[in-house]
Amino acid sequence: MEEKTANIENKSEESSDRDNSQFVSISNSNNVNNSIGSRSLNGLIRNENSWEEVTIVVPWGTVQGKWWGSRNKQPILALHGWQDNCGTFDRLCPLMPPELPVLCIDLPGHGRSSHYPKGMQYFLFWDGICLIRRIVRKFNWKNITLMGHSLGGALSFMYAASFPNDVDKFISIDIAGPTVRNTERLVNNTGVAIDKFLDYEDLALSKVPCYSYKEMVKLVVEAYDGSVDEECVQILLKRGMETAPQLLDRSGYHFVRDVRLKVSSLAMFTADQVLAYAKKIRCKVLNIRAEPGMNFEYPQVYEEVVETLKQNAKLVIYTKVPGTHHVHLVNPERVAPQINKFLLDP
Repeated sequence: MEEKTANIENKSEESSDRDNSQFVSISNSNNVNNSIGSRSLNGLIRNENSWEEVTIVVPWGTVQGKWWGSRNKQPILALHGWQDNCGTFDRLCPLMPPELPVLCIDLPGHGRSSHYPKGMQYFLFWDGICLIRRIVRKFNWKNITLMGHSLGGALSFMYAASFPNDVDKFISIDIAGPTVRNTERLVNNTGVAIDKFLDYEDLALSKVPCYSYKEMVKLVVEAYDGSVDEECVQILLKRGMETAPQLLDRSGYHFVRDVRLKVSSLAMFTADQVLAYAKKIRCKVLNIRAEPGMNFEYPQVYEEVVETLKQNAKLVIYTKVPGTHHVHLVNPERVAPQINKFLLDP
């Protein structure tokens, strides 16, 4: 299937309110995504076709993404969860206000974005903060709005805390801040995690497993343990898999994400750290908690973070909706009304 593509050049010297269409070169074609509807307002229409593939050049390669809506405004920057990709927002974006563009990116090592070179490690939260800052500075964006699910929500939280004067709003779906894990277990597993990372780094291409499409869908559904259904998995796999390389002389597909991403324990936080960052946030916050949602190791920290945010943030809206951890993908109609009201309110 032919894709629409757009290449974003570095225009950091231009003002942030510049018409973005002037620095996005577009090749139009038909592209069909799975979606559950569309939204129209003041003559503007957003549906499953209202996006284009975007390429952002970075020192290690490219960051790929999907730009939904008009190129006339600074977009909302949307960030997906760990080992997902920007397709996670494919069913939510058509339900969002068409006058508000959204740039959904594949984080490094995910989806169609470049993997880090050998010798570089993924420190998920810290890498993400730096990536957001890199993009913001590249295009000279001001008063940004962030939207994130899971890891993406934690990255939005950390960026808002690290650059409190640069963020206007952020939306976090089913996470309050960086995941808190048992400290003693993290300490004991450090050596194991490092060895595992190095083993993955040296993994030969011939050792990468290949699956049929049905096998891959089934594998992902089971791995997500009820958080997504087959239809949603198929959406994620559009950017999450590719055909096996010809040199392997075998049929089937393999996952495109960097296998080194599996080593995530070197990037975790203590509860005290997360609460300290929460005190630094000044912007408006919408936190949507799915029920049952994610099963956190320390669920009480979620509520503590939300309460701490209220100390200094301009506004904190905390709402709960029924659904799985991927509620925005499985049941986007349950979160779209809250998100749209939050974004459109001054």
